[in-house]
Order: sequence, then structure tokens, then C-alpha cells
Amino acid sequence: MSDNQGGSNSGLFAALTNIASTLLASGKTRLELLGNEIEVEKLRAVRLVLMAQGMVFCFSVGTLLAVALLSVMFWDYRVLVLGLSTGFFLVIGGVFFALFKRLTHRPEQVFAASIAELQEDLRQLKAAVGHESSLD
Repeated sequence: MSDNQGGSNSGLFAALTNIASTLLASGKTRLELLGNEIEVEKLRAVRLVLMAQGMVFCFSVGTLLAVALLSVMFWDYRVLVLGLSTGFFLVIGGVFFALFKRLTHRPEQVFAASIAELQEDLRQLKAAVGHESSLD
């Protein structure tokens, strides 16, 4: 009878060890996935910042040169040219701001793949626990 209990305890310990190693392996995989997603988001953010800086620089230089050229070409109407140019570029700047804001908005969660995998793990664990309790 005591041999049966010893076998039962060692079987329980082996099962617990197996569950722990499975959970650790699953956790390691999820952390690696999370790390990959963080790296992708970091690269995306850096790319967005560099593109925005390049866009602002090029449009600024182009704007200054275009307004200077128009002012020289229509010297007699320079105040009108400068006023219209200012209004035009403020409107265009507002349009670019709205487009930039729409492009940077992400409808999905940042770590959607990691969250989905963790939810699937939880579902499988609950199913396994429910299956084991029905065996008892």
C-alpha cells in the first residue's frame, strides 16, 4: 500500500514537472514573440520619424524658394504674393497634419499576436484542466 502511494507521488511529481517545463517553454516562446514585435515597432517608429523629418525639410526649403521666386517675378504685387503663399501653405500644412495623424493611428493593438497566443494558451490550459477534473 505504501508502494502505491510512493508511485502515485512520483507520478504526480513527474506530471507537475512536465507541466512546469511546458509552461516555461511556452513562456519562452511568448517572450521571443514579444521581443520580435517590439523590434518591429521600434523600426517602424524610427522609419516614421526619419520620413517625417525628410518631408518637413524638403517642403520647407521648397516653400521658401517658391515664395522667393514668386515674389521676385511679381515684384509689384509682392505683398499679395506673400499673403496668398502664406495662406496656401498653412492650408497645405493642415492637410499634411491630418494625413500624418491618420497614418500614425493604428486600429489594432500593438502586441496583438502575443495577446492572441496567450489567450489560446489560456484556452488550452482551461480545456486541459476541465478534462482532468472530469476524469476524477
